[in-house]
Amino acid sequence: MVTRRDFLKTMSMASAGLALGTGDLLHAQTISPPKVGGEKVKIAYIGIGNRGEQIIEEFARTGMVEVAAICDVDMGAKHTQKIMAKYPKAKQFRDFRKMFDKAGNEFDAVAIATPDHSHFPISMLALASGKHVYVEKPLARTFYEAELLMQAALKRPHLATQVGNQGHSEANYFQFKAWMDAGIIKDVTAVTAHMNNPRRWHKWDTNIYKLPSGQQLPKDMDWDTWLGAVPHHEYNEKYHLGEWRCWYDFGMGALGDWGAHILDTVHEFLELGLPYEVTLQYQEGHNDYFFPYSSTILFRFPQRKSMPPVDITWYDGLDNLPPIPAGYGVSGLDPNIPATNQGNTPAAKLNPGKIIYTKDLIFKGGSHASTLSIIPEEKAKEMAGQLPEVPKSPSNHFENFLLACNGIEKTRSPFEINGVLSQVFSLGVMAQRLNTQLFFDSRTKQITNNEFANAMLTGLPPRKGWDQFYKL
Repeated sequence: MVTRRDFLKTMSMASAGLALGTGDLLHAQTISPPKVGGEKVKIAYIGIGNRGEQIIEEFARTGMVEVAAICDVDMGAKHTQKIMAKYPKAKQFRDFRKMFDKAGNEFDAVAIATPDHSHFPISMLALASGKHVYVEKPLARTFYEAELLMQAALKRPHLATQVGNQGHSEANYFQFKAWMDAGIIKDVTAVTAHMNNPRRWHKWDTNIYKLPSGQQLPKDMDWDTWLGAVPHHEYNEKYHLGEWRCWYDFGMGALGDWGAHILDTVHEFLELGLPYEVTLQYQEGHNDYFFPYSSTILFRFPQRKSMPPVDITWYDGLDNLPPIPAGYGVSGLDPNIPATNQGNTPAAKLNPGKIIYTKDLIFKGGSHASTLSIIPEEKAKEMAGQLPEVPKSPSNHFENFLLACNGIEKTRSPFEINGVLSQVFSLGVMAQRLNTQLFFDSRTKQITNNEFANAMLTGLPPRKGWDQFYKL
C-alpha cells in the first residue's frame, strides 16, 4: 500500500517530469494527410469482445468500413472468437503497440473498446500515428490524461475524434439544443442526475484490506498489455470482463460509465466547463479499493456569460434515490441502452436519468437518447404550442465518425468537448475515493484545499516503458 507521504513525493516528481517532458510522441512519426471522399474507411478494432463486439457490429451496419486489423489481449477467449471468425482476413494482434508498428500503414482509423485505464495510451498512440480515433467513454481515467488527449487532438485538427456517448447523435442532443435556442430551456439552476439500478454493481466485501490474490493467467492472455500504464497487479478474474469498472485502479465506476449518457447535453449546451466545488455528501461502503455501493456527489458550477450558477447532484446506488418533484410521473427506460456481459438493464424503482430545474420550468429526462419532457403534465400541455420542431440527426454516432474521417461531417462528441466532461467525472471519483470535499480552481486547474487530492489529478506514475505516452 502506498503511503500518502510516498504518494506525494512520487507525484511531485512525476508531475514535473510529465509537464516538462522533452520527448514528443506526437511528432515522432510522419503523419499522412487524411483521405477525403466517400470511400470506405480502413479501420482497426482494439478490444473486440463484449462491448467491442457491439461497436464492431454497429460499424459493419453502416457499410462504410473495411476491417484491416483486430486486436485484443485475450484472443483465446470465447468472447473474442466470434469477431475473429467473422474477419479472418484481418491481421490479428494481442498488443496494440505491435499492431501500429507492423500494420499501421494499412488502416486510417481505430475504434477502441477496452477498459477505462487503457483508453489513454491507445488513443494517444493513434493520434501520434495520424489515425482517426473512436473511443468508448469515459475518454480517460484521470484528469491529466484527459487534458493531454484534448491537447493532442487540438494539435491534429485534420483527425476525427469521437467519444462513444451515442446521445450526441440522437434525439436528446438535437432536442436540447432546439429548446435552448427557442428559450424553452433557460436559467437552469440545478440538475439531479441518478443511476439507481444494479447493472454495474458488485457484491464484494467493503471491509477489504488488500487487493485480490493472484490467479493463473488464462491461456493466450497478454496481462502485461492489459495493465498498460497502471502499476503492476497480479492477474485476478475479478479485474476482468467488465468488473474492472468497479476498481479505482482501472475504472471510473457508475459515474464514469453512466454520467456521459445522462449529463452530456446538460454539460455541453449549458457550457458548464469545470466545477469550483465537488463534495461527497453521502456514501455507503467506502473503502480504498473499489467504488462504494452508493454515493451522492454535489458538483457546483459558476455563472457563465448570462447563465446562473448550476448545482448538479449525482445519486447512485440501489436505495440512494433522489428527491422527486410533484408530477414526475413514470420513469421510462430507453430501449436503445446496449446490453452487456453483465446482463440487460433490469427494471428499477427509478431508471437512469435526470431532472432539470430552471427558474420557471422543470424537465425530466432519461439516459442515452431519451428526450426531455416538461413536468407536471398540466404544464406540458400548456407549453405544447410553444415547443419548436426538433431536427432529426443527419447520421447515427458511428456514421458521424466515419463521415468525419472522410471530411464530410464534423464529429459531435470530439475529444475537446467530451474531455472536459471526463475531467468533471474524474474530480467526482476523487471525492468518492477520498470521501471529502474538494475546491477546484479552473483557471490553474488545481485543487486548492487538499494537497493529496491535487497530486491525484496526475495519477500514479506510469509503469516503466509506458511513460512515453505522456510526453507531449
